[in-house]
This record gives sequence, structure tokens and C-alpha cells, in this order.
Amino acid sequence: LRRVYLLTQFNSASLHRHISQSYKFDHFSGGFVEILAAEQTFADTSWYQGTADAVRKNLVHFLNHDFDYALILSGDQLYRMDFRHILSQHAVTAADLTIATIPVTRDPARSLGIMQVNPERRITRFVEKPKEPAALESLKLEKDWYARLGVEGEEEFYLASMGIYVFNRDILIKLLDNSYADFGKHIIPGAIQTRRVFSYIFQGYWEDIGTIRSFFEANLDVASELPRFNFFDMSAPIFTRPRFLPASKINGAQIDHAVVSDGCIINRSKVTHSIVGVRSILNDGCDLNRTIMLGCDYYESLDSIQRHEATGKPRIGIGHNTRVENAIIDKNARIGSNCVISPAGKPENVDHELYYIRDGIVIIPKNGIVPHGTAI
Repeated sequence: LRRVYLLTQFNSASLHRHISQSYKFDHFSGGFVEILAAEQTFADTSWYQGTADAVRKNLVHFLNHDFDYALILSGDQLYRMDFRHILSQHAVTAADLTIATIPVTRDPARSLGIMQVNPERRITRFVEKPKEPAALESLKLEKDWYARLGVEGEEEFYLASMGIYVFNRDILIKLLDNSYADFGKHIIPGAIQTRRVFSYIFQGYWEDIGTIRSFFEANLDVASELPRFNFFDMSAPIFTRPRFLPASKINGAQIDHAVVSDGCIINRSKVTHSIVGVRSILNDGCDLNRTIMLGCDYYESLDSIQRHEATGKPRIGIGHNTRVENAIIDKNARIGSNCVISPAGKPENVDHELYYIRDGIVIIPKNGIVPHGTAI
């Protein structure tokens, strides 16, 4: 896979910067990673209306290249997949469209596209986010599928779409020759009736991280003793931008079930079941529990520290004797000394000038400032 397009729309500047700095092919490979931001044209002044609409509006770019198959992925998921396997099955079954699927239990099935397949794994029925008990009951997998899928137990299982599709070139063009906005809601149900649509069943780790809660829990799971997603698998490493930072410096801290990134300075603090991002600074007496620190883009200069301290503002990082739990601290945040940051006793969703709460998780925004002595 050497020709990659990334379709973006909302609040995407930092994503563009990360992609452009991280993923580059050499001049001799003929490959590229190209970002296609939503744009208004003379023919269409609307933004992307859904997943299918986003692909449709960029077909003009895709069709400039020769290809047999188009692999379409979602951007808000965490998994590791060898795409050669799904492409191989797609070719062997002579499919028009192949959908990657995964077994899920009843609760997550309500928020995913659920399908039924025949013994050849051809999809015969698809329901987007079934809510009614009768619909769920009719979609559950038969017990004889459990062994083939590697699932056990008495729970009911369903076959859910992962939002990963392989289309034949000509089929993609034909299925998008309309105004339908979404693959799951519109394109897929119709294609099942008229095309050869097959399921590729994936049995590894997969998590939709499209909500604050799911993003939070998936990150914290990485800090557990045996995380479900293994970043230490060197046969299929996860690549990112090299930053050439020094190793982190730990000065008398207590750290348990945590991931500490490069370039951090952690003084006499306590860090439990947390993620500490690059260049993070924790001063004496900090207590982090179930917290994600996204780190900093730069180290603050001595002049900047003195200038902010002169106006009563905290330096970048977390100040002395501050306690943080169940929180996400975005980049370059300035958290003062003697603060308490916790969602305990507060509503599930809050908008405040200093912070937000979503799904019961406190969020300190990028470049946010929490003054000394603040209690959240």
C-alpha cells in the first residue's frame, strides 16, 4: 500500500502537521501520503456529509491513478491488521466489496453496524446500529460460529462492521454514483442486495476510539500489566515522528502501571495507571491517577518561566502538590500548584472556561491555564 490519501475536515491542523512530518516515502518508491482536506468548489459548496460523501468528493483525485482495489479505513480506531489478508480473501472470493468484521457482545452491538452471513461468509443482511431487542435477537450469531471465530462463553455475539472496506475500482465508482452520504447507513445495505459482498472476520484487538470515554480507556489500558493492544510487537511496529529527545529523568518518584514518554522530568511525585506524554514536567508532590498527559510541543525557556511567574501564571507542566484523577491534559497545559482536578461529584458533561467534562472525564484543553490553588 504505497498510495495513501487522508481525508480530513474538522479541526485538523495538528493532524496535518503530524502526518506530513511522520509518514514520508522516499523519492524512488513511487508512493505518497497525501492529505485531502474538505474544500468548497464551484460545483459543490457543502462540506463532507458522511463517509461515502467524503470519498465521492475526492474520486477525481483517486481516479488519476491505476488501481484494482480501494481500501477504505476509518481514522478513529485502534488495531493492528495485515491488510494483505483481507485483500487476498477479496480476490479469492471474487467479491465486489469486502467488509472487515469483528465479533462483539450485545451492548456494543447497539452502536455498530451488525450483519448476518451465510456459510461462505457472504453478507446477507446488514442493520446499522440496531436498538430494538427483536432486531438484535434476529442478528445474533449461531453457536456453531463461536469456535470458528475464537469466542467462548454463554454471551450472545454479533458480527459487527469495523468500518474497513475493500472495493473493486469499478464497483466503487458505480456505488457512489448517487447522493447517498454514508457507507453504513446507505451504500452497504443497497450493495448487499445487488453485489457480491463478503465479510472478512478479524480476530485481533480492535477498539473504536471515537468518543472521549473510549479514547480514555483505550489509552489507559496501554499502561496495564498485560495491555490488550501490544505496542511491543516488533514484527509489526507502530511508527511515528522521531523527536530525538533525551531519556526521561525520574527524581524520587513513585510510578506504578504507567507509560512515560521521552524527555520527561518527574520529580518526587506519584504516578499511578497513567500515560505521561513527551516533555511532561511534574513537580514535587504531584499525584496522578488514571490521567492522560499529552505532553508538550517544546521545553519552556527560563525567561518564559520567569515572565509567567511574575504575572502569577504557572509554568508548563504540573505544579507542586497538585492532585489529578480521571483527566485528560492536552498539550502545553499549565497546571498550577496546590490544585485538585477530579470529576468526582460533578455532572457527566460540563463546559467551563478552564476545563470541560465529557463522559465523566475532566479535559484541560491545549494551552490551557489552571491557576494555582484551583479546585475542579
